[in-house]
Amino acid sequence: MIDGQLVAACEQERYTLDKHSRKFPIEASQDCLKQTGIKLDQVDELAYAFHPSYHIREAYLRPALDNDQDLGRLVGDLERIKENFFVEREIRDTLKFNGKIGFYPHHECHLASAWYPSGFDQSLVVSYDGIGEVETGLFAVGEGTSITVVHKSNRYPDSLGLLYSAVTHYLGWKHHCDEGIIMGLACYGEPDEIVPNSERSYLDVFSEIIVDLGSLDYRIGLDWIAYHEVRDKWVSDRFISVFGKKRSRDDPVTQHHKNIAAALQRRLEEVVLLQLERAKEMYSTTNLCLSGGVALNCSMNGKIEQSNLFDEIFVQPASGDAGVAAGACYVAHKTQHPDLCPEKMHNFYLGSRFDGQDILLDFSKAGLEPKESADLSRIIAEKLHAGKIIGWFQGGAEFGPRALGNRSILTRPFPADMKDYLNARVKFREEFRPFAPAVLAECYEDYFKIGQLSPHMLIACQATEKAKEEIPATVHVDDSCRVQTVTPDSNPRFYALLKAFYEKSGCPVLLNTSFNVKGQPIVNTPKQAIDCFLGTNIDCLVVGDYFVEK
Repeated sequence: MIDGQLVAACEQERYTLDKHSRKFPIEASQDCLKQTGIKLDQVDELAYAFHPSYHIREAYLRPALDNDQDLGRLVGDLERIKENFFVEREIRDTLKFNGKIGFYPHHECHLASAWYPSGFDQSLVVSYDGIGEVETGLFAVGEGTSITVVHKSNRYPDSLGLLYSAVTHYLGWKHHCDEGIIMGLACYGEPDEIVPNSERSYLDVFSEIIVDLGSLDYRIGLDWIAYHEVRDKWVSDRFISVFGKKRSRDDPVTQHHKNIAAALQRRLEEVVLLQLERAKEMYSTTNLCLSGGVALNCSMNGKIEQSNLFDEIFVQPASGDAGVAAGACYVAHKTQHPDLCPEKMHNFYLGSRFDGQDILLDFSKAGLEPKESADLSRIIAEKLHAGKIIGWFQGGAEFGPRALGNRSILTRPFPADMKDYLNARVKFREEFRPFAPAVLAECYEDYFKIGQLSPHMLIACQATEKAKEEIPATVHVDDSCRVQTVTPDSNPRFYALLKAFYEKSGCPVLLNTSFNVKGQPIVNTPKQAIDCFLGTNIDCLVVGDYFVEK
């Protein structure tokens, strides 16, 4: 961040190729400096989105005073406590940084990451995630230059995010990674069906697992979970006794599994909507800012948008823990510049970028001879219209988990079985997973039932009849779409391609999915894009002004 403006944001997973990497972000830090031309000794402050001493005191020391079980947890987690206590030393030793390091509360950074780029004058500002230092979410009111926290009593182990991760693990996928798969699977389930060998519906059970306490509070039924007691167990013996044994990764996905996912998703939406309804009434806000890992749940966000509770919703594009780095920068800047106020941010393409020389060198190393054209949009639009699958690599990488037209795999949104081909032959992933539509912003109302622009692909909505007929490969089984609206200001080159495809086909929509295969981060470099192109059934690769075909 320079003078209150985010100018670079890079995620470590893109360099080490371990999705949701927890490694020290040395390469990401170096790339941020490289992109901006700043040297480390020019940095005024390194802002860290976690407060170690607050975490140790509230998550370990205070509980241990009152409870022998928590005292045992403290003893068992001594190594983790030491890691947090000495994190400043690790940062200085690894980066060789001698300047100021500021430590800021995790969820306050989540709030800042959504409020300051929103451009709103006033808003309810809410975070939901797994856990920060001890809080699992905050409610605040943003107005003018200030964010005022109004509710902070949702604390570990009461966590919507950790519960979602626990069920993700139970259903056979990777926690803190594959929660989006469960969200997609939920659309195939029936939450009102009766649980086998029971008299209760799946939703009835999850209403006991997630208990609404009124106001802005909820409780997770502790006899249904185990993540607070046994590391890596996640759900309790009672959960297993009701729903059956944990699914293994390679086991078939049954209707039972789909119903569990559907009940979890429905109950999440119910409780969040109840809280937001109450918060709006309590604080008379007309807009909503959302952040935290749970805010990546676009189905939930869609239900919020459809409720008409708020005039406009802004969801931080990097709502997970990548985004708290940006939030920490805002909080740090705010401490020095109290007059900082929200400013609408359109460009979240803040990651790695490469010039023509870099691109040509990587093509040459791969033994490829790319073509160059001044009429690239028209040429690629013709290939898309012919049914070709395009790897599209442009400009700076997106900040956050969604590909928004700079690191994308693109194809036409018809026929319906294009989805099946992409899942099986290009992405190598589960057949039930949906694909998103990217649409010219001026045309979105013809295809999607949504009351605002959705530039970051984080609000699901219902498809119109026109969409179901014309772009079926982007319509999910429940007629929902995770739409991205594209304007000339947000992404000029992607907009030009959509426009050229519209002129060629009469359709202003492209199917847009992230440029990666299952289990891998989104490609970050031309070399990674070339490797993915050569290892999949992508027909044509476009990198900058250059393209190659198979």
